[in-house]
Amino acid sequence: MTDLDPITVEVLRHKLDGIANEMETTLLRSSFSPIVKEGLDASASLFTLNGETLAQAIAVPIHLATLIPIVAKLREAFPPETMAEGDIYILNDPYLGGTHLPDIALVMPVFHQGRPIAFSATMTHHQDVGGMSPGSVPTNATEVYQEGIRIPPLKLREGETFNETLVAMLRQNVRIPDTFMGDLNAQVAGCTVGARRLSELAETFGHNRLSVAFEDLLDRSEILTRQAIEAIPDGTYSYVDYLDNDGIELDKRIRIEVAVTVEGSSIRCDFAGTDDQVKGPFNCVPSGSQAAAYYAVRAITDPTIPTNGGCFRPVRLDLPAGSLVNPREPAPVNARTATIKRITGCILGALKQAMPERMPADSGGELLILMFGGERRDGSRYVTGELIAAGSGAGAKRDGVDVIETDATNCMNLPVEALEMDAPIRVHRTALRTDSGGAGTHRGGLGITREYEILDGEVAFTHRGERHFCAARGAAGGGDGAEAVSTIRRADGTEETVPSKLVSVLHPGDRLIVETAGGGGYGDAAGRDGAAVQADLDDGKISREAAAETYGLKGKST
Repeated sequence: MTDLDPITVEVLRHKLDGIANEMETTLLRSSFSPIVKEGLDASASLFTLNGETLAQAIAVPIHLATLIPIVAKLREAFPPETMAEGDIYILNDPYLGGTHLPDIALVMPVFHQGRPIAFSATMTHHQDVGGMSPGSVPTNATEVYQEGIRIPPLKLREGETFNETLVAMLRQNVRIPDTFMGDLNAQVAGCTVGARRLSELAETFGHNRLSVAFEDLLDRSEILTRQAIEAIPDGTYSYVDYLDNDGIELDKRIRIEVAVTVEGSSIRCDFAGTDDQVKGPFNCVPSGSQAAAYYAVRAITDPTIPTNGGCFRPVRLDLPAGSLVNPREPAPVNARTATIKRITGCILGALKQAMPERMPADSGGELLILMFGGERRDGSRYVTGELIAAGSGAGAKRDGVDVIETDATNCMNLPVEALEMDAPIRVHRTALRTDSGGAGTHRGGLGITREYEILDGEVAFTHRGERHFCAARGAAGGGDGAEAVSTIRRADGTEETVPSKLVSVLHPGDRLIVETAGGGGYGDAAGRDGAAVQADLDDGKISREAAAETYGLKGKST
């Protein structure tokens, strides 16, 4: 038993959250690559010695959940009793607990008085980890070996001494080794801050009392989550959605089907009916499918519940072997984010039947990944990328949000200046995409339009899009969101439509115009408030034609 009263336990909970967020701040501010320091594609978390999530930074849900099997795998390979203070462990292999190769995890044991008491962990999406294309997300990969360097569970640092053999191996296999190591060292700094702060906390409270408090926090979150699930009507609810293609068979849609069973205080997600694993890199290993389900459960339950491993105990998944959501090695997996987002959308879509007033229309569910790689005039290499969002789905009481991450991702659109400083590329236009939000009593969130021009040199280019062929569906009579469109306008005036996925080469004078998807609308468009329609027209969010023909606006127009 612990003599810690509830107030003290609550103070400890906030302290743990503060440590995780300090780790995240350290990680972001110390990183080198734009995708991390501007796009925020990195995360930090604390774990109990048993491997359950203890506290999470406000970061990327996919990372935070996929760290769970990574910590478990590292504990299996390196039992805690064999660890020493200062040790740091590394892993990225998706078939050994990881998620995809650019996401590298570091895990550091936390010690107090010579005894391990917890783990401090960070995950960063590295700008490049080798493989067949700059940026390491080739949409035409057909096996994991083409996607970059695979790192099994290894010791990166023993005490204060780095494994220089491993470091040399990593540097030799990436295109931008200095940037890579800068980001990896930022992860080391984040882990170190977490370990230091948690050790200080143990010094104040004692590790035995702290351990009991950890279990209390986990149990409380489980109880509160189960109570929230019990409020959902029991039943089995199904939903189906599609990915555009797998990057190889461009005319073949990929089916994702889930049956969500709510029974008492537990939730089970069964993916029978989902397509078999595909040739291209949109397969999703179990850690990603798990991340989608955990995020969905947190999205439908009380946001004030402390997010830790207790929240995930009521969730079970059935993932057919050899399917898109549980592929067999060596299936390629680098584009698994698109699949995780669609899995999340399907789980939430299924629960529309159980909670129609609480659940929004489908979100654009698109995290458009653009990767550019080449050489500068001075001979140095660059690899840089963009993370571009779509619009969210509208709800029963409000419009969708324009250009925002949804469905288990939480990155930022990169500032134009960050890209232009890193590569010979000029961004000519960034604007909300008119008429992209699904019509409705409440309008879906808008996508974005961006136009790029290549200024110098030959540029290796990867485009990983979604919703080019499968629009975000409206709800309760609302309209679908606009489908995404991307076009390459070559310097000679010819144009090419990007079929959602593309690996190509761009030359000086070529322009890329991308338009991301919109979110679905909610409710009949005829019920939309006239003042809201006029405001959208004044802001350029809808066209005059849409204002008149879709919403019936008469009189004043701009």
